Amino acid sequence: MVSTGNAHGTAPAMRFAFSTLGVPGMPVADVLRLATDTGYQGVELRAHPEEPVHPLIGVRERAAVRQQFADAGVEILAVAGYAQVAAARDAAGEEELAQELSELVWLAADLGAPYVRVFPGAGERPADEADADAARRLAAVAPLAAERGVRVLLETHDSHRTGAAAARVLGPVGHRQIGALWDVLHSWLGGEQPADTHAALAPHLGYVQVKDVASAEDRTPLPLGAGAVPLAAALGTLGRQPADAHGPVPAPEGTYDQGAGGWLCWEYEKRWYPGAADLPGLLAPGRAHLQQLLGDGPAAS
Repeated sequence: MVSTGNAHGTAPAMRFAFSTLGVPGMPVADVLRLATDTGYQGVELRAHPEEPVHPLIGVRERAAVRQQFADAGVEILAVAGYAQVAAARDAAGEEELAQELSELVWLAADLGAPYVRVFPGAGERPADEADADAARRLAAVAPLAAERGVRVLLETHDSHRTGAAAARVLGPVGHRQIGALWDVLHSWLGGEQPADTHAALAPHLGYVQVKDVASAEDRTPLPLGAGAVPLAAALGTLGRQPADAHGPVPAPEGTYDQGAGGWLCWEYEKRWYPGAADLPGLLAPGRAHLQQLLGDGPAAS
């Protein structure tokens, strides 16, 4: 069980964020009002041209967004990009990807966000080729990320759903600024037990995305706790460095980000499932459910 601490303890509580994927196109001011009204300390910004914040906005717009968040007392947890670091690319594609990664890092730094999210996206490529390309590309952007104070996180997703698959990429990179984002839905879909995912990702872990669905076949987003995703088991692994961590450990300067004081982000996929219930009314109960699972809230009745 995670030690979340309290007013008399020494360990800070886990912090909660939600992704703007759950409120497609919502203006920044409304997102901030929603966060403060429902007790969320952070927001993961979907960095797509459909949204108010993305890599094509200018310096003044970035500064204005950063100030809006600061005034509201809400943190920008991450810039959630769509770069696919394990995809097959020709020479022109390599240059385009390098530029895309750099632009995401610049955007995160300008906004004061500590993290950038990227995808694997290898498709049906041979795993060894995809892993090598992803590691090379992430290593190439690591110096810029270090310079700008940003960590680039590879999400457990699509071709690399499990912690074991993500660790095959992250271990060879061996750089503090390159890490992992644990999407609990995808590791579950990949058939990996939460304890094994955590053991593989612990040396690299930035933060955790939570979500719930009815089944592997029906992935319509549900309120947290209403579906089949093993949230309690996943959250139960956090807050400690596992003794049996078996993922390749990165460079010696690497430390463990997650745990008490770390972040849980609810990624509710309303953009892809427009018929799903609206997120705003679910946010406060969802946070309460996470707190209960973490042992930092009232027991469920």
